[in-house]
Amino acid sequence: MSTTFIATLVVKPGMEERFEKLQAELSGLTHAREPGTLVYDVIKHRTEPRTYVVYARFKDEAAFQLHQTTPFHERLVPPIVECLAKDFAIAFYDWKS
Repeated sequence: MSTTFIATLVVKPGMEERFEKLQAELSGLTHAREPGTLVYDVIKHRTEPRTYVVYARFKDEAAFQLHQTTPFHERLVPPIVECLAKDFAIAFYDWKS
C-alpha cells in the first residue's frame, strides 16, 4: 500500500525565493534518486502567496522512510523549515486508485 502525505507550509515574508529554490532542489533530487517516490510536487496557493502545499506519494512505507533519511533530505529540510512562519501541517493518506 502506498504512503501519501500532504503538507501545508506558510513561509515567512521575504523568504519565498529561498524556500522555492530549496524545495526545487529537494523535489529534483527526490525524483532523480528515489525510484520508490511516485510523486513529489510543490505547489503554491493562488491567492495566499506565502502558502505552499507539498504532495508526495511513495510506492510503500519503505520508500517513504528512505526519503526521510537520504543525505540530501537531511541537508535541505532544516533550511526549508527555517523559512517557515509557523509549524507546517501534515496529513498522511493511503492511495486508493
